[in-house]
Amino acid sequence: MTTIAEHIIRTLADHGVEQSWGVVGDALNPLTDAIRRDGRIQWIGVRHEEAAAFAAGAQAQLSNRIGLCMGTVGPGSVHLLNGLYDAKKSHAPVLAICGQVPSAEAGSDYFQEVNNDLLFSDVAVYNQTITSAEQVPHMLEQAINTAYAESGVAVLTIPGDLGTLDLDDPVEPVLAGPLPAGAPAASQLDAAAAAINDAKAVTVLAGIGARESRAEVLALCETLNAPLVVSIKGKDAFDDDNPFNVGQSGLIGNPAAAEAFDGCDVLLMLGTDFPYREWFPEGKTVIQVDVRPSHIGRRTQVNLPLVGDVGETLRALQPRLQPKKDDKLLTKVQKRYADWRKHQGILSDPEGGTGSMLERIRGLFDNPDDRIRPEMVGALLDELAPADTVFTSDTGMSTVWMSRFISMRDERRLLGSFNLGSMANALPQALGAQALDRKRPVVAMCGDGGLMMLLGDMRTAVTYDLPIVAVVFNNSRLGMVKLEQEQGGLPEFGTELDNPDFSAVATAMGWTSRRVEEPEDLEESLRWAFAQKSPVLIDVLTNPDEISVPPKPTVEQGWGFAIAKVKETLESRR
Repeated sequence: MTTIAEHIIRTLADHGVEQSWGVVGDALNPLTDAIRRDGRIQWIGVRHEEAAAFAAGAQAQLSNRIGLCMGTVGPGSVHLLNGLYDAKKSHAPVLAICGQVPSAEAGSDYFQEVNNDLLFSDVAVYNQTITSAEQVPHMLEQAINTAYAESGVAVLTIPGDLGTLDLDDPVEPVLAGPLPAGAPAASQLDAAAAAINDAKAVTVLAGIGARESRAEVLALCETLNAPLVVSIKGKDAFDDDNPFNVGQSGLIGNPAAAEAFDGCDVLLMLGTDFPYREWFPEGKTVIQVDVRPSHIGRRTQVNLPLVGDVGETLRALQPRLQPKKDDKLLTKVQKRYADWRKHQGILSDPEGGTGSMLERIRGLFDNPDDRIRPEMVGALLDELAPADTVFTSDTGMSTVWMSRFISMRDERRLLGSFNLGSMANALPQALGAQALDRKRPVVAMCGDGGLMMLLGDMRTAVTYDLPIVAVVFNNSRLGMVKLEQEQGGLPEFGTELDNPDFSAVATAMGWTSRRVEEPEDLEESLRWAFAQKSPVLIDVLTNPDEISVPPKPTVEQGWGFAIAKVKETLESRR
């Protein structure tokens, strides 16, 4: 004899789930008590359920195993929603167990009652409310297997009176785990190979879906002398020891990637759902490889679709390809990429802007007081962080500096809200990553706006001994919004943040911390941070006027920025 709650927790523990994230309360009490008595799953009580969902999603992305979070009746479940949307858009298998009012009160507008089936209808690939004990084994099995099969969120809702009900001799669920994928049909491979062989130049765009196929991707690039543009989610697979890499495209990208797109005849997309239509080249033959048929052609017009696993597809495609001797495009964009990286290195220097005339002029306008450049923070983090560090990055300017300065060499990994684009993701994702392995270094690159949004869960790191290194890019701004406004010719409005002393806040919350206000103090402070064995925060006061120049700046953007700066100056003098 066992109860519904005991059966659920035992099944999850047998499957290898090690942690559950959430806030305890009413309808969850039978489940959390089952966790206490079973002893194999650690309950991590966060201060906000949104952090629980972000943490579970981070664990799922790093381990490719089910992440578990819980929210109790009404508001507790509602608070999960943003983090679950991030898991959905990141294709992370997550199980959310949600409480509900007692069965007899359902539909009566009872205290805290929320229609969970409606609430989670868009975010979940499986979404059901348990109404009887007999349903539990099959529903739990379906929920987890669907989350794996569709790489998404499964939601099980349990009314408060059901958790303690007995199950008589329940059938043990069979949990399939992640599903393998194959290669496309031979005829599709032949057509793709013919297009590639006929092309003068090929550019490859690779994303997170190609992460496990690094060797095959690099072999393809070598055969074709093809430059490799990498999505931000694909960085941790292709940054290290890769002569074909020319970085990212999009607003946070660089000119070499744009030239690689413009100069090719065939664009080969591998495991990427890169969303920005305006950055795709026009007039090219596009071949897309993706395990999800729904991803084919939804970003740009695709001429030859290949539905299948990237590694399996490339292993089948490679023998069909003729090596290309022409390396003009690759050589050209490699040089452009090297020049751009050299320029970024100048900006990361504390004396940045004192080299060429252009740099000196720029320094007068965007950093007249010699404040700490965020590029310098990124470059030093890249230099000092250990080779197996997991980096998380808040949405906005933190992601810009991560993209441009953090190299995903060796065993490094990268997490961010790169599809949903939510604020406040870096800290809770770092909690999830650190809880998977407390000995592995984890760095949260936090924006000041993002950190403040879920500030309470700084204490979670202390409570559960999670030795995260949090580095705050403290420019007292919503920096990306400021940049968007100014590039559109608008003066900065509504972006200024009245921040506290984050170092003092962190100390009050039990973290070890320092505040860095001068460039010459930054390196020593970061070295000190990596030597700590407890949660540590470095509050870096960075230059709020730093300009992130897009890879293909337009005349309109330039004029817009100039006009915005004039407006800001005039308004500030009134």
